[in-house]
Amino acid sequence: MTHTPLPLTALELLAPARDAETGIAAIDHGADAVYIGGPAFGARQSAGNAMEDIARLADYAHRYNARVFMALNTLFTNEELPRARSLAFDAAKAGVDVLIVQDMGLMAGPLPDIELHASTQCDIRTPEKAAFLEKAGFSQMVLARELSLAEIAACRAALQTARIECFIHGALCVSYSGQCYMSEAITGRSANRGACAQLCRLPYDVYTEAGERVAARSHVLSLRDNNQTDNLEALIDAGVSSFKIEGRLKDLVYVKNITAWYRQKLDAVIARRPELSRTSDGVSTFSFTPDPEKSFQRGRTDYFVHGRQFDKTYDLAQLESPKHTGSPVGRCERVEPGEIFVRPLKGVSIANGDGLTYLGDDEEIHGLAVNRAEPVGGGLVKLSLRSRRELPEGLRRGMTLMRNLDRTFVRSLSGESAVRRIPIVMTFLVEDDALTLIVTDGRECAEAHVAMALEAPSNPERNRETLIRNLDRLGDTLYSASDIFVPEDLDVFVPASVVNMMRRDAVDALTKMREAARVRPGRAPVDESAPYPERVLGFAANVANDSARAFYERHGARVTAPAFEIKPVEKADLMTCRHCIRAALKRCPKMLKAFPELLEQTPREAFRPEPLLLVNSSGERFEALFHCKADPCFMTIVKASGAESHRMSG
Repeated sequence: MTHTPLPLTALELLAPARDAETGIAAIDHGADAVYIGGPAFGARQSAGNAMEDIARLADYAHRYNARVFMALNTLFTNEELPRARSLAFDAAKAGVDVLIVQDMGLMAGPLPDIELHASTQCDIRTPEKAAFLEKAGFSQMVLARELSLAEIAACRAALQTARIECFIHGALCVSYSGQCYMSEAITGRSANRGACAQLCRLPYDVYTEAGERVAARSHVLSLRDNNQTDNLEALIDAGVSSFKIEGRLKDLVYVKNITAWYRQKLDAVIARRPELSRTSDGVSTFSFTPDPEKSFQRGRTDYFVHGRQFDKTYDLAQLESPKHTGSPVGRCERVEPGEIFVRPLKGVSIANGDGLTYLGDDEEIHGLAVNRAEPVGGGLVKLSLRSRRELPEGLRRGMTLMRNLDRTFVRSLSGESAVRRIPIVMTFLVEDDALTLIVTDGRECAEAHVAMALEAPSNPERNRETLIRNLDRLGDTLYSASDIFVPEDLDVFVPASVVNMMRRDAVDALTKMREAARVRPGRAPVDESAPYPERVLGFAANVANDSARAFYERHGARVTAPAFEIKPVEKADLMTCRHCIRAALKRCPKMLKAFPELLEQTPREAFRPEPLLLVNSSGERFEALFHCKADPCFMTIVKASGAESHRMSG
């Protein structure tokens, strides 16, 4: 196959698929591509799928010229590498369009002629790294989530035809992509091998060097969820072509809702800018109103897209809870055993089966389930709980109630909630003793012909109306008629059976032509002489097999240590983060210029960038180190030694 890169201006909405059914739903709801885990070696260990199911998904996606990406993006040991290569060939045979890859060991041996994308686990932060991976044969780069618009644009400028992919929605890893070793160090479960224990989501007590506790049971490493709704056009202008929704473990309702949301947003941009287009075909119509607030989220942030802004309130971490707290629905007016009286916000209705949350005085998020909701007058709604004796802990008058499960909304997405059709133009012609139907999707053009004795209609106007109506009966096909052209002076009678046959034949022919015209791009060209941008690589290069080591050495880099998973490093940076705990706790020295009032509650010496100690409920201790003079500034997390733990926790 010949590598034919997609135009940079062809935008791709990329949705997650935990299984084939979810992937098909994502396509129906407007995804231009979906990514899914194979039988093994995907970076979500619990999201594997049989190759037969992936083949079924690919067949469905290809009807719309949508693509299927298979995640093959974990690290491989020497023993695992042959099976990974075998899965790559199986994927290509099943119709997969793209392999998402992290381990460079896969590049050294035989691979099918298939497009390769560099996983976010490749930790692509610099233009030099992006340019090298393009020369290594990658067609698309999943950039680190931490990059700003300027940094994304710099990567774009370093590339030729390779496209840039960025996450626009969903969970955020607090550590730079591919650079988290906390789970492996503490539990033996490797994030790079799809088994992250998510220690970042735990609450921590935070201490200063002097032993002062500055935060108790605070989720200082748990970030809010990514939401780039307001930045889509800016990302396009920075050079992003593929817009990725996180969530291969998320449920069907989430995928439907979030895919539909971004489909509408991207379509609105494309409609205003004629230089932009989509990578797939078809228009999706929804039976619901997409709303990201109604799906799982930990609050929202656009992260560092606009850089680190020291004059803005820092709110990246969801300190109270890593759970889905929901959106405000009303104010608590009275609490009784088994009952809550609520004043709903304007335009909000609470329904039976809803899930509600509230932030208690203990700074913890509490949840409750509504058994029955009924108006009781005076603008109040009585919520009956499942237990008549239940008295929600810490809930009192004046507190805001939030909804994290909207039963009515979930029910609206439980069945068919979207239909995707490819618009076609139909033209009906009469020539001599023959009828012709021409159908086109704008690229391919198919025809159906019938020769028959023609008779004049008894009612020409009604005859023409009936003909148009019958042509429009496309039913369960892939198509919908955007225009139907029938001569105004049509003077022949066309039986419905003939129209139906011609419509079926023309549509079938168009479908076959679309299938024949579809091309799966092969692997991009490889420059074996391209030098790797770094000369010495330690454990953070994630070299887990001999083939990966040989790859880097072939490109001029010396590997001094294998992956952390192969040989743990005693005093390693377990995390490298652009997120800052000091900023989250309002102790960042760079914030004082914009927020001098912080000194009213906290002495100036507390703003020195000294280390902080993190202690979780299991007694695991970590030291947070702050590199404030770096540009951009960053934080590293290391395992605290015994001496540090004793000194800092008093």
